[in-house]
Amino acid sequence: MAACVSRVELSVSCRSLLDKDLRSRSDPLCVLLQDAGGGRWAELDRTERIKNCQDPEFCKKLVVDYYFEKVQKLKFGVYDIDNKTFDLNDDDYLGGIECTLGQVVSSSVFTRPLELKQGKPAGKGTITISAEEIKDTRVIYLEIEARNLDKKDFLGKSDPFLEFYKQGDAGTWQLVYRSEVIKNNLNPCWRKFSVPLQTFCGGDFNKPIKVQCSDHDSDGSHDLIGAVQTTLVQMQTATPGSPVEFECIHPEKKQKKKSYKNSGIIRVKSCKIETEYSFLDYVMGGCQINFTVGVDFTASNGDPKSPDSLHHISPDGINEYLIAIWSVGSVVQDYDTDKLFPAFGFGAQVPPSWQVSHEFALNFNPSNPYCPGIQGIVDAYRQILPQIRLYGPTNFSPIINHVARFAAQSMQQGTAAHYYILLIITDGEITDLDQTRQAIVDASKLPMSIIIVGVGEADFKAMEFLDGDNGVLKSVTGEPAARDIVQFVPFGQFKNAPREALSQVVLAEVPKQLVSYYKWKGWPPLKPPEIKAM
Repeated sequence: MAACVSRVELSVSCRSLLDKDLRSRSDPLCVLLQDAGGGRWAELDRTERIKNCQDPEFCKKLVVDYYFEKVQKLKFGVYDIDNKTFDLNDDDYLGGIECTLGQVVSSSVFTRPLELKQGKPAGKGTITISAEEIKDTRVIYLEIEARNLDKKDFLGKSDPFLEFYKQGDAGTWQLVYRSEVIKNNLNPCWRKFSVPLQTFCGGDFNKPIKVQCSDHDSDGSHDLIGAVQTTLVQMQTATPGSPVEFECIHPEKKQKKKSYKNSGIIRVKSCKIETEYSFLDYVMGGCQINFTVGVDFTASNGDPKSPDSLHHISPDGINEYLIAIWSVGSVVQDYDTDKLFPAFGFGAQVPPSWQVSHEFALNFNPSNPYCPGIQGIVDAYRQILPQIRLYGPTNFSPIINHVARFAAQSMQQGTAAHYYILLIITDGEITDLDQTRQAIVDASKLPMSIIIVGVGEADFKAMEFLDGDNGVLKSVTGEPAARDIVQFVPFGQFKNAPREALSQVVLAEVPKQLVSYYKWKGWPPLKPPEIKAM
């Protein structure tokens, strides 16, 4: 397990982006990718999309784990987003850059011209990135409302939104949070929001904070209503029932009119600071990651004796199933102290009765399905292949429910002691889609994640549907998943890539899923880290 030196937060802004929209300006978003080897790039993070803007200052920070001992090649891509799909292939590319994280962290401000491809500039577009180490795990939660704001729109009231800025060392203001827009309302109450304390004020409670209230215009020419300058110390005096009030001042109006009082009142209803734990806090605090494998032995894989079969073991002793087990298992095994992994098959006729089974132990020992290490899973798989008959149908729900029973027992303890990862390797033709949807929705309330690796050339639309990237997965009855716990990866994309490329992409979501579960439950690590004074 590589020691993660620290986490780094990247602030991104662009100037003079290309204009790809006919009647308005581009709607940019910046995506951050990391080199996963073999010519593949894995997405790490993306900013929000800003409408009608050629000089965006993105509010959402891009977070990267910084490893001193690795050359971390990064790619920043800026896209004009004109639809709701997560996939960026159908959006216009406004340019990008490739660099290393070392280059960014070693320059205080890193500015480069954007390129459409190597050597071809994207007009006059530039990108500026600045890095800050995240040393503080505390998070600030704020609830803000306003009263009697100035009316800015000719035909209606204002459409107010807030922007928070912290003052940098050189006196410049850096955007740290932008709220949602509340339409046609002079007394808005914005959603409760949270910002890492490091982002908000660098951990300095006396650092000047500027709150700007503006009237949103869809063409991007927002009008300032007024601004407030304060500090976290002042905001923290808010208590339930007695908010802290600040006059919202428009500097030009104040200069022109002697009788000018203010352009409204900004009220901080609540301001709380809480500790947020990382994946490493949980793992180092004693959380065990329990790894289970489910292997698809349905007839659609082809007869293992035939070289065309996905289960055919090549002369050098491998196939796609084995590579997937090795690449994912070799990373996960570092986080499990006993190194005993339950492994199951589904969709085959099993001796002695030759009944079809949807969860049989690969070692044929149902009372003790544990295999010693990843090598133990590989050995059990090789031994069982000639002894079973590939059959059908392809049912995922029994094995998901099997792991969920263990996760539910662990949840009863009420501590961050055990997290479960189920790896399902399949050729993709799923039969019990409705039952699987229900099983995933149920499992989303438990300490578990599901990784599906699709092997072969089948149509994986059902798998992509189960991976909730394009919206929240719902059961047949309409119950939404409590959180996104499924990560689907088609093996075909990694055929020629190095082994570690598959595991990096497959396991990329797991740390976020683990942290989101324990945060949702409000459970700290078994041994919480000591917070060092700033």
